[in-house]
Amino acid sequence: MMMLKKLMTFLALLAISTAGSAQLDGILSGNIRPGNTQSGNTTSDYTRSGNIPSDTTAWIRINLLGYTPGGIKVAVYASLDPLRPSTSDHLPPSTSDHLPPSTSDHLPPSTSDGLPSSTFELVDAKSLKVVYKGASDKDFGAYGPFTHSRRLDFSVFRREGTFFLRCGKALSPVFRIAADIYAGSADFILRYLRQQRSGYNPFLQDSCHSHDGYTMYGPMPDTTRIDVAGGWHDATDYLQYVTTSANATYHLLAAYRDFPEVFADAYLANGRDGRNGLPDVLDEADWGLQWLEKMHPRDGWLFHQLADDRDHHGFRLPTKDSVDYGVGPGMGRPVYFATGKPQGLGKYQNRSDGVANIAGKFASAFALGAWLHRGRDTAYARRLRNKAFTAYRMGLAQPGVCQTAPNREPYFYEEENWTDDMELAAAALFRLTGDSAYYRQSVRFSTQEKVTPWMGADTARHYQWYPFHNFGHYELANATTNADKALPESRTDKTILATYYRDGIERVWRKARQNAFFRGVPFIWCSNNLTVSFAIQCYLYRQLSGDRQFAGLEQACFDWIFGCNPWGRSMVYGLPATGDSPQHPHSSLSYLYHYPLDGGMVDGPVSGSIYDHLRGLRLYQPDRFAAFQSATAVYHDDAGDYSTNEPTTDGSASLVYLLAARQREAEQTENGKILVTSHGAIVRGDPRRKLIALVFTADSFGDGVASIARTLDKEKVHASFFFTGNFLRDPANRQVIRRLQQQDNYLGSHSDRHLLYNDWSRRDSLLVTHRAFDEDLAASYSELKKFNIDKRTAAWFLPPYEWYNDSIAAWTAQAGLHLVNFTPGTRSNADYTYPEMGVSYLSSDSIFQSILQYEISTPAGLNGFILLSHAGVDPRRRDKFYDHLPALIKELKVRGYRFVKIGQLAAPE
Repeated sequence: MMMLKKLMTFLALLAISTAGSAQLDGILSGNIRPGNTQSGNTTSDYTRSGNIPSDTTAWIRINLLGYTPGGIKVAVYASLDPLRPSTSDHLPPSTSDHLPPSTSDHLPPSTSDGLPSSTFELVDAKSLKVVYKGASDKDFGAYGPFTHSRRLDFSVFRREGTFFLRCGKALSPVFRIAADIYAGSADFILRYLRQQRSGYNPFLQDSCHSHDGYTMYGPMPDTTRIDVAGGWHDATDYLQYVTTSANATYHLLAAYRDFPEVFADAYLANGRDGRNGLPDVLDEADWGLQWLEKMHPRDGWLFHQLADDRDHHGFRLPTKDSVDYGVGPGMGRPVYFATGKPQGLGKYQNRSDGVANIAGKFASAFALGAWLHRGRDTAYARRLRNKAFTAYRMGLAQPGVCQTAPNREPYFYEEENWTDDMELAAAALFRLTGDSAYYRQSVRFSTQEKVTPWMGADTARHYQWYPFHNFGHYELANATTNADKALPESRTDKTILATYYRDGIERVWRKARQNAFFRGVPFIWCSNNLTVSFAIQCYLYRQLSGDRQFAGLEQACFDWIFGCNPWGRSMVYGLPATGDSPQHPHSSLSYLYHYPLDGGMVDGPVSGSIYDHLRGLRLYQPDRFAAFQSATAVYHDDAGDYSTNEPTTDGSASLVYLLAARQREAEQTENGKILVTSHGAIVRGDPRRKLIALVFTADSFGDGVASIARTLDKEKVHASFFFTGNFLRDPANRQVIRRLQQQDNYLGSHSDRHLLYNDWSRRDSLLVTHRAFDEDLAASYSELKKFNIDKRTAAWFLPPYEWYNDSIAAWTAQAGLHLVNFTPGTRSNADYTYPEMGVSYLSSDSIFQSILQYEISTPAGLNGFILLSHAGVDPRRRDKFYDHLPALIKELKVRGYRFVKIGQLAAPE
């Protein structure tokens, strides 16, 4: 019974997301269910309301996703108490009365006495012991609904585990400190982008908007049919814009370019489950590029928008969209030709005066796509290259902006800047071509908008300054490393470009340093998008300058997105899985069918004045966050709030880049080595080092083991072999196993019976129990022991079928082993296929070329690669890839790679 009471108390602590210690009182006593709040009003009166217990007056807001051991770790204490907290503040006496006796015995004494808000404690959530005590930052005073607020900095604490914070009367939610908190998070956001696809939609497994579209404003007769199906829906509405789609595409391409090792290959190009040899982020970027190609079908033609606000016809699935744009219900939507002049087919028009903003976005996405595909698909890369040239020329010829076109409503994307887009395009073209003319043009454009104008401002019109950060400065600064001797100014240019970023950051910082949340981003529409973009700019500045003075501001923006905000709410659906994230987004899929919107980042809070003047907004349910609304900022988790709770494609795509950057940094150990993980397994070594681990697996077939052993011996390299118990038990294999041992190769477990641990289509669905897993693993080590191999000498385990999930990773760790898997990106693991498998079959030459193409087409090449193939294959495959191993090793040696065993690659130094 005592253990049960401890467990109940721990679960209650785990459940707290918006509760302070007074609400914990109610949870433990059974009067309040975790997460439950009383309803408040739904009007625009932002006074405090009764949606929380009246004695709850303080909260601790944290990053619900968690913190890395070596990273910045700050929470915010916020109070509604009208009086300044003092050292005499105590928790209500009833708190200790409701704690089970066994828990009261183990909690630190200050739990029942309260803490002054000038100090705080970090408590281990399992042992309930205080593990760190710190001094709170100064009282920043009032912010939004709060009368007092403090920053709680516990960055010096570096131990991994689960914890919660205590300050004044408040307890924080339980959170993790771990090196892998960002693992897989960037891939998680891609779920939302796949769900947003127009044309074939893999989430719905059906097609939509396949009749798009008919032209307007073009050189051809209006209503001329043209194929522009594809791309992504912009948000919950089904409009599609080049300005946001091209920006989203560029962010995805840049994420792959800068952090290729963090992305998995679990989906096909069409978005369905399966592997195709390409990281999923590149598949998604290609989906965007292919639609952009349709919107720039020939030189001199740019289309910029598909559909208009006639789309706003109520909640409905895209596959059931029957809006009539004048050509019949569901029979096609208008596609707007970019004329460089005001447009609008209804009551309202935009203020367009050029096309350079969208031409620059087209050109930068095409140029980066061509650069990334240059060694993989030469025909595709050539096509993108040519379109980059033609789009860029149109931008030069027609300076100015092409805004999105309204119809019945006055809302549209009021973009007013374009030189940032042309700067990025010219820099990307310089990277692609090496032509110094593009470099000089990019420098010229960079001086015309040094700082993105919203930075430091109190407000801005909708998408007035877009993109929300200028990637052009970073692209141009990096391009200087390729500038030839004819460009001696390039080093100076790089320094100057970094100062442009710093100037913008400083403008925001002057506002942010005045409040405990370090909030300096204005509360306009899509404020979360601005927040992510600003965090990216801070990151890019750090990369260019090495200056970390704004690292705390950068972290505060990141923390804001994941819960360190007045509402204590992560702004990303389903991330973290156990955290408090949007439950009722403004989405047809969610509202009508309760489909999850995994990875969708919602618009975010707007100011009270903006909210008060929105048209047609109606909340569908009582506001659980009423106590935290203010004239400063408003956010509702309500399907009726299209201004703060609607996910957007471009904002989510930007978050992919930021999370990928975070994952890369988090994977760096304290001694500077990077290990790349996926679903709890190490899938790549340090991508900065030219080391490769050759890995071979075997179960039923071992026909290639002797050949591989001879090659390794001749080339004087070592490899790693993972054998099943089935293979180890076969007497015919004993001699060659002994030979591999004598050559000092690594031998480890690939399971005993080669079980399939989890479902192919539903990765989270286990097909084995924990007990079955343990028994099978133990049996495999019993077979290894016959060769004097144990867990001490074979601590690396590679799962059967190279397929696993987080549970398998956790069970492996509990067994005292490290889970590893192959590095995605090449087709080396397809060497088991044979001709009778049809389209799945891949020849050895194709596999060989996929490895070399990946090496030249990604910035990190094969650095840190775990290159897996099979030590034996089905007899129906006569084209054995292991016969090509000598040539592969020789070629990779020429390219500067060294071959090491798995422990040398995957273990921290």
